[in-house]
Amino acid sequence: MDGITGKRHKYVPPRGYIYTGSPASAEDYLKQGQQQLEMLKEHARLQPDHSVLDIGSGIGRTAIALTGYLNQNGSYDGFDVVERGVQWCNSRIHKENANFNFKYVPLFNDLYNTATLKATEFIFPYADKSIDVAFSFSVFTHMQIEEIQHYFNQINRVLKHGGVCFSTFFLYDEFSETFISTKKDFSFPIKKDGFRLMSENVKSGNIAIHKTKLSKMLSLENFELINIIDGFWKDKVCDNSKAEYQDIVVFRKR
Repeated sequence: MDGITGKRHKYVPPRGYIYTGSPASAEDYLKQGQQQLEMLKEHARLQPDHSVLDIGSGIGRTAIALTGYLNQNGSYDGFDVVERGVQWCNSRIHKENANFNFKYVPLFNDLYNTATLKATEFIFPYADKSIDVAFSFSVFTHMQIEEIQHYFNQINRVLKHGGVCFSTFFLYDEFSETFISTKKDFSFPIKKDGFRLMSENVKSGNIAIHKTKLSKMLSLENFELINIIDGFWKDKVCDNSKAEYQDIVVFRKR
């Protein structure tokens, strides 16, 4: 399914445009998006008429699946720090789906770009109490603690009362800390106060947060922690029967 044969799905970008995940084919790319949609339906109770916010919309992986699920009363908004992804999504997905909108947000990140606007100062460009379900895949794994806390604050502001957020993290507890800090590959050796880093030099590279620390962060923004579903990234024996590589966290605005 590539551009040369002309058989690639109209919403799937060329291979070189995909900067998140590593799908082997366009079919895998679409399958991943569909799996994410199913998780949102199961764990966040996403409905076809909901207004949704995609935090870190990337190149449209989840949005593509949502075009076949949200109805005319539903809406999708997404933002991302990579301009090329936003431009692609607006030129393809938004062009045929007026209720799907993507915004480019030039935020500083020592992993992605050198913009001047800080994530701790970024105000989500959406109205108070306007979103039913917010979600993010592999976003909070690449942010610093104070940035994550600020995003929690903004998520709370834009969610309707009782609104739900579904996000993925790298989480650990006292039982898994030694393993995730010393294993040979994908380890977090740098210990901080309630979280661990993969590298001291690239603080936004990857971050793992203690489950107790995360619970306190959510409580500060008046969120109720609904569920934590462990991923298989920290299993000593890889168990990919689990829903997601990263850990899933579902929380609700009180």
